[in-house]
Amino acid sequence: AFSMMIQSQRNSYHARRGVQRKVEILQQAADLGQGVPVVLLLHELSEYEGVWSILPVLPHLSATYGQSASWFFFIEEGTRVTLAALLQVLHRYQVHEEWFLGKRLHDDEASIIHHYAFSEEPSSFGYPDPAAGWALSTPLLQRLAERIQREHLKSDFTIDLKHEIALYIWEEGNGPQLTAVPEFCTEPRDNCATTFTTYLPNCGDPVSKKEIFVAVKTCQKFHSERVPVVKATWEKDAGLLEYYSDVADASIPTISLGVPNTERGHCGKTFAILRRFLSKAVPKTDWLLIVDDDTLISLPRLRQLLRCYDPKEAVSLGERYGYSLVQKGYSYTTGGGGMVLSRPAVSRLISSGCSCYSDDAPDDMVLGRCFTSLRVPITHSPLFHQARPDDYSVTLISMQQAISFHKHWNIDPMAVYKHWLQDPHLRDEL
Repeated sequence: AFSMMIQSQRNSYHARRGVQRKVEILQQAADLGQGVPVVLLLHELSEYEGVWSILPVLPHLSATYGQSASWFFFIEEGTRVTLAALLQVLHRYQVHEEWFLGKRLHDDEASIIHHYAFSEEPSSFGYPDPAAGWALSTPLLQRLAERIQREHLKSDFTIDLKHEIALYIWEEGNGPQLTAVPEFCTEPRDNCATTFTTYLPNCGDPVSKKEIFVAVKTCQKFHSERVPVVKATWEKDAGLLEYYSDVADASIPTISLGVPNTERGHCGKTFAILRRFLSKAVPKTDWLLIVDDDTLISLPRLRQLLRCYDPKEAVSLGERYGYSLVQKGYSYTTGGGGMVLSRPAVSRLISSGCSCYSDDAPDDMVLGRCFTSLRVPITHSPLFHQARPDDYSVTLISMQQAISFHKHWNIDPMAVYKHWLQDPHLRDEL
């Protein structure tokens, strides 16, 4: 027997997809006549938002299903499973031993998002591609569950879950490494037990340009070096866009919100943008996108993704990071990758009175804390990126239709935009 965990999310679109996946798997089990596997939706396991980071739910899984299941298999809501093939694969491994199975990814160079781990030889460490599914044998899961209850995690931040879980399991060489399983696939080929199509689903016609208000945060010192890159790359794809700075510069043009520039954080500036979005000063739109002046983004792909979401729901969408999640912390959408908010999310935030403790507080973390207290889920899409293409596994980002990357450091931003984000065939649409 095994237990399957769908890494579902609370947002209604994702919850529906999770349920759909669960129904498919149970139907396959019924057809096989193999008894009913336990299929769980991650977001239903607990009221706590931080369950997406998986480590906090291991004690619960161990206590509830540790006796009956020999395997715990984790998939994303878009992962297709061929149950008969999966059972065959798991059969190859001794269930009383500790196993960590998955499709192996590795870094080609030391990466900032992995805190430069294994910088001597980045490719020596393997971590699973979550889209292909990954598995823990019960003895391993039980030992991890005990460890989590005993000890604090080394870092307060959850940035790249798949890598951090692999590091936690590896335990500096005391635990198992990831065992690569060829039948765990993302692109379909022979003998696959799992496959995955895309993180950019087609939910119908893209939302109109007129429904997204784009706010670019900048400051005087970057008017000449960063703003021209935005203008030369993705600005033309925006229907409504304003630059917010510490000084009004008519040549761009920028708007000063009366908030002095801060070296870091920008919370005061971001809250001023949120209030302006709700005011009569700008056209009324469904969606607000807040980006940095060194964010590179594909607005056509974002418009395609947004069709899947209900603009009447409170939505906070982007790349999700977590702070102190094992200790009941909170999640947030990273600012550099782009923060997408629906109008109801902005309204609820502003009317709640939740605010910055200082102008230079980290805006993305403050928003995350506010949304967590308001029970607005932080919805994750791996197509948004807080770092540069070089900082991610090439295998992973080549199969994505990425929506954003961030930072101009040591790269040619124009070349990055062209290679990773520009769709020539989408140029001339509406």
